Amino acid sequence: MKVFLNTLGCRLNESEIEQMGRLFRHLGHDIVESVEDAELCVINTCAVTNDAGRKSRQLIYQASRKAPDAKIFVTGCYSEIEREKVEEIPGVVDVISNMEKDSLVPKVLQLEGKEAYDLEPLLREIKPGEIGRTRAFIKAQDGCDNRCTFCVTTIARGAGRSRPLREIISEVNGLYDAGYQEAVLSGVHLGSYGRDLQEESDLKILVKALLDETDMPRIRLSSLEPWDIPEGFFTLWEDERLCRHIHLPLQAGCDATLKRMARRTRKSAFRGLVEESRSLIPGLAISSDMIVGFPGETDAEFEETVEFVKEMDFCHMHVFRYSARPGTAAARMPNQVHGNTRAERSAVLQEIARTGRLSFYEQQLGKSVDVLWEQMVDRNEKGFLWQGLTDHYVRVQMRVPRNLHNLITPVTLQSFTEDQQALQAVFSTPS
Repeated sequence: MKVFLNTLGCRLNESEIEQMGRLFRHLGHDIVESVEDAELCVINTCAVTNDAGRKSRQLIYQASRKAPDAKIFVTGCYSEIEREKVEEIPGVVDVISNMEKDSLVPKVLQLEGKEAYDLEPLLREIKPGEIGRTRAFIKAQDGCDNRCTFCVTTIARGAGRSRPLREIISEVNGLYDAGYQEAVLSGVHLGSYGRDLQEESDLKILVKALLDETDMPRIRLSSLEPWDIPEGFFTLWEDERLCRHIHLPLQAGCDATLKRMARRTRKSAFRGLVEESRSLIPGLAISSDMIVGFPGETDAEFEETVEFVKEMDFCHMHVFRYSARPGTAAARMPNQVHGNTRAERSAVLQEIARTGRLSFYEQQLGKSVDVLWEQMVDRNEKGFLWQGLTDHYVRVQMRVPRNLHNLITPVTLQSFTEDQQALQAVFSTPS
């Protein structure tokens, strides 16, 4: 059967869709790149903002329109909270809940559960880049026990659930044997890893085990809530295989706003965490998320956020306009901020984010770094234009006359340009 897979949203969604692809392939089905060629479609949706919900609907309708004879199965956070609307879309056979997502493949193929799990994919069968990215996204944890007032994820994903440590180690080793060069640990609330397991475990124990018991050249962490960092966590970066990039979603730089958001951190604690991490990990890149226009955010509160994010000097910052999500406490709060004000505040933080990226890129010039090459984006008489990532999560490009796919090579940063897509660094030819 020809299967088309599509996903939207976070790295956890990416890890889930990649795992589904491996299992479909192992069970003898073909993964196709075009929805028009599909006999079966699986769409993994997102609901973090209203815009994400809108894009999720578009993906489903596009599949319905372009593959009218295909069976469409939908899962993810948007379909969890808008199930009835999704079920009405032509072509949708079933909506698979987030709680059943790990068994989606045997369910849609109508296999008995035991039989399907006896056929778990041999990871070495799938080459890097055949399904998803050349980096392997590993689902270590799902669900969230926080109650942030703006977030629909707890409603859509349920309580926090951790995968057994040995299972994660085994998966990473299998992916390394298949040729992957980087493993990205992902989860809804990754920092809570291990709290629900019977054996004593936490994120530090998991990462230490991955460093000790696997040969994966690179290990990267996805988003970490700033109140979840185990004691002594930053000493793990003594192992250079751990990528020097940490994403710490703050959401606001004002204590009053953080309190209304029910975020379990304040400016002083966050500042201390950033200072500690930077002192122990030379050259660390720290990025963050910010929400503007949260209910009740005054001009003074926003200015406080502006000053704090300038002080933190993030290498990158995702800026979101507050989006009221169904079932959340914030959606019922008074003093909702006008859309025009949200747009204006977003523009201010976007400019700070742009300045921060430029500053960080300038600091990298002349440095020798290793790049994991992911994709060829252009070719001409001068060679192939390859793009890849440094361990700082900086996207770079280099034109060379040979194939660099899935290789890690040392290069020297020479310059960068800013265009409509992204800031891209241009590297010299490896020596």
